[in-house]
Amino acid sequence: MIGYLKGKVLSLTPETALILTDSGVGFEVLVSGSAFDGLAVNKECGLYTYMQVREDGVSLFGFTSAEEKEMYLRLISVSGVGPKLGISVLSCMSAGEVAAAIATSDIKRLSSVKGLGKKTAERLVLELREKVSLKQSGENIVPAVQVRTSEGDEDAVVALMTLGFSRSESVKAIARAHEQGAVLLEDVIRLALKGM
Repeated sequence: MIGYLKGKVLSLTPETALILTDSGVGFEVLVSGSAFDGLAVNKECGLYTYMQVREDGVSLFGFTSAEEKEMYLRLISVSGVGPKLGISVLSCMSAGEVAAAIATSDIKRLSSVKGLGKKTAERLVLELREKVSLKQSGENIVPAVQVRTSEGDEDAVVALMTLGFSRSESVKAIARAHEQGAVLLEDVIRLALKGM
């Protein structure tokens, strides 16, 4: 399996990048929105990739970070979310925004992605909410430790921990967001991220 590509961008379309590696092989990669934004023709790049093998062909999907790829793999593990829809989700929202939407059960935000209906958005929340509320540490999955926070703040903590921040960092950032006047969960998460 091809898990990472490094090379020069030969061409870009709104959905794909053609990357020439040092070995002289050019790979066409379907890229997420954030990956696309970081690419430029004739510039060097590195992408984390997911390779899909089917009877009718092989496809490569590219991501800016290991975290974005991990979120993609979680998305496509849900019935009804195929590889292209997974890329569409990550082209409309960052991995952190997806995690926050799942952690806060924001069905409206998720179903705003073209091709992702309300029922599929509900399935995403149902199947992934627990997974995005866990922090991965090496090969061990460690449940989030309870700390004195309100229920809404706990959702914010979960969303920030999904992005790789520690629990203590998340709790402190959320406290600072409240000091700045944030009340709604979305505002708390947004201000906490700004202050990280």
